[in-house]
Amino acid sequence: MTTEIQAPQDGADRPPPAGRGVHAPGRAAIPARQLRTDRWWVPRTATLVGLLAFIGYSTWRAFAGSHYYAAPYVSPFYSPCLAENCERMRGGADWGLFGSWWRLSPALIVLIFPLGFRLTCYYYRKAYYRAFWASPPACAVAEPHAGYTGETRFPLILQNVHRYFFYVAIPVASVLTYDVALGFRDPRGQWGHMGLGSLVLLVNVALIWAYTLSCHSCRHLVGGRLRHFSRHPVRYRLWSWVSRLNARHMLLAWLSLASVGIADLYVYLLAAGAFSDPRFF
Repeated sequence: MTTEIQAPQDGADRPPPAGRGVHAPGRAAIPARQLRTDRWWVPRTATLVGLLAFIGYSTWRAFAGSHYYAAPYVSPFYSPCLAENCERMRGGADWGLFGSWWRLSPALIVLIFPLGFRLTCYYYRKAYYRAFWASPPACAVAEPHAGYTGETRFPLILQNVHRYFFYVAIPVASVLTYDVALGFRDPRGQWGHMGLGSLVLLVNVALIWAYTLSCHSCRHLVGGRLRHFSRHPVRYRLWSWVSRLNARHMLLAWLSLASVGIADLYVYLLAAGAFSDPRFF
């Protein structure tokens, strides 16, 4: 008696062909593309839209080269201003390290440092790897790529310079703090002024400091490579404080990204004459 084996009628019942990545020999053969039943694609899509919106806006503002100074406020995209063609150079507030030969927007000189710090940030790397490259699209969802090399090859191996961008992020945040102090002077240079712009810049720099200090590199710097915390009580206290911030690193990354865009937009609208800065005293 001959037993006839029926072929599967539904193509979804067939295991995926052997290959590389998640379909490599030796991996569990799961016919379904993924087993999640929730809307896992919603956070990925929101991340994609949010990052694209900021990239588009910041690119436009970085190349604009105008409407970034409305006394006494300066946009965080243009500070510190290192070119002689800065609007604020007329008041002698910045350093003309780049001579008159620099004809492009002054923001293109300094933005490389905060941009490099965020691009190499551990959280942002996870965010745009998933949102733009689907590597992987989400937890427990197979990525569409045949192979995976991580950050061991060019250009992703350059992500290891994150700690050095952190060292530069500290003085950049310090300059922005100085700008906030100047924001409490009136256009004539007298102290005792506080407008809505003063508060916008203050909130922005507070979030930038919180995001910077919650960085994994900062946590390692203050408490890494210690065998006995009991012998280093000061560093242990700093490590504990940074660790609490580090637990909110994702939230601080998004809040500071939004605040720096809002601060720049506010200064732009003031400089363009859209409205006058509301003054409290």
